[in-house]
Amino acid sequence: MNRKKRWILAVILILAVLAAYVLVSLWVSTNYIVVREYTADTGKSETGFRAAVISDLHDHRFGGDNEKLAEEIRQTEPDIIIMDGDMLNAESEDASVPLELIGLLKDTAPVYYALGNHELDYMENGHSDLVEELENAGAVVLDKSYVDIEINGTKVRLGGLYDYAFGLNGNNDAAAAPDDIRSFLQDFQNTDSLKIMLSHRPDSFIFGDASKVWDVDLVVSGHNHGGQVVIPFLGGLYGGDQGWFPEYVHGMYQKDNLLLFETSGMGSDKQKLPRFNNPPEVAVLTIK
Repeated sequence: MNRKKRWILAVILILAVLAAYVLVSLWVSTNYIVVREYTADTGKSETGFRAAVISDLHDHRFGGDNEKLAEEIRQTEPDIIIMDGDMLNAESEDASVPLELIGLLKDTAPVYYALGNHELDYMENGHSDLVEELENAGAVVLDKSYVDIEINGTKVRLGGLYDYAFGLNGNNDAAAAPDDIRSFLQDFQNTDSLKIMLSHRPDSFIFGDASKVWDVDLVVSGHNHGGQVVIPFLGGLYGGDQGWFPEYVHGMYQKDNLLLFETSGMGSDKQKLPRFNNPPEVAVLTIK
């Protein structure tokens, strides 16, 4: 075999390996659930508790009626389960996917559901009864509202907010929060309990001076799908309002006065750009 043919074969082999890698990664990023453990040390809980967090399911089903996903969550033995928004799509015909999943999980642990942009658009598209449906299925829906609960002896104030938090007063680099948001956050932070905010869009507490102004111990988010495409050594490609190669896209961060956790989410099969090198994630937060 001459030198030219050897080079051609080498190039073909490399291209074949790359094609196989791409195809396998695309399959894994759509179908293979990973469970990742994280720790949020707030300094306010002696006993600690476990929260299973999922987000951005986007009407995807992992086996039939999502029994595979439900079983993965059950095996984490959570004290609470958090569904952090975009569990369906704005154009969905109905809410059967999140309703089925809540039904499968409500006896495992209390289910708390925060609205994402797709839920809000879905309701505007003629499904105004979504919150009632979710609550009837067994979830506690949090939208500019909170509940005071106790988990393993730890008093927790758990809230939900999709809107931008911003700050108290507008200035050159920080917009002011609207009156209703400001009133809600002022009320929310008025407690000695551990304060956890479910905010589907992390940008709600990233932009402006929200992370400096508001007394929130932990913000739990999704929305950015881990950057959708994860490039080795560079991280997530795109993050919504944060743009290309976002700083806050997946994992635990200290952002000024608060801890910010962002899960990479579960689905997005309807999007033009598929997830890549980015398997669906069940995040387990040990909060202590």
